Amino acid sequence: MTDDGKRRPRSAPVASPWKVRTPPDALRQSRASPSPRTDPAPARSAPEIRLYGLNACLAAFARRAHDLRKVYLVESRIPALKSVLAWCVQHRLGYRVVETGDLDRLTGSRHHEGVCFDLRRPAPLALTDLLATQPAAPAASLLLWLDGVGNPHNLGALLRSAAHFGIGGVIVPRASSLDLSGAAARVAEGGAEAVALARVDDEAQALAALRAAGYAIAASVPRDGSDVFIADLPPRLVLVFGAEGEGMSTALIAAADLRLTIPGSGAVESLNIAASAAVFLAEYRRRWSVVKGAS
Repeated sequence: MTDDGKRRPRSAPVASPWKVRTPPDALRQSRASPSPRTDPAPARSAPEIRLYGLNACLAAFARRAHDLRKVYLVESRIPALKSVLAWCVQHRLGYRVVETGDLDRLTGSRHHEGVCFDLRRPAPLALTDLLATQPAAPAASLLLWLDGVGNPHNLGALLRSAAHFGIGGVIVPRASSLDLSGAAARVAEGGAEAVALARVDDEAQALAALRAAGYAIAASVPRDGSDVFIADLPPRLVLVFGAEGEGMSTALIAAADLRLTIPGSGAVESLNIAASAAVFLAEYRRRWSVVKGAS
């Protein structure tokens, strides 16, 4: 009230920097307020990805803490995330201690394991950039090409295997809808941060560039291919996997230098892509681990 008894006008509410991405109920449950940001903020249009799962989030933080934008966690995860929270305090990034139900809604999943990060999405590499990270010919190098694969859980399982066996990178067509998601990153258990992703615009040009770099192209097929356990596997190899059901394009199969099949009992048509990839990668690693200097 003023001295003459009139009511003072209310001040306009201060806009919350969390308003766009955080549901109101999650805000009501939070017990830690974001501090003002002093490090340079990215442009508003910078794409972000919401990761969840403890191992996925810790791996992302270990490799690119500078991309971290927001942290949500349940109270029981504070001990496991002390270093992350300390980094947030040091760099004046906000974090929120929320309830499990809030994380269910923020992630759209019950498999968040009590933590969720918002990070800047890393830009995919061009094929030339990916090739520049590989050992020069004739040294052994294995890359994966995914044609039509779209299931995020399959992608996550494949990335986990690729990281385990030290694969050089994954190639996908630019037009593919396949991209890293929170679900894929959680299933990958940190593998998504260890395996580079490259997108290619022109399939024929990409195949030519790969061959120029010394790579042979191998199509994984469910039947009528060479037994992967007997076939001669070149040290520099691109393994092509197609979507379950539809398979890979006939053009890619025709362009392949060899076709490889995992022999089985015939009781089922084939393994799913994640299981197939693990078998192929293990066999390649068995052949070429000494050449690559792996233990």
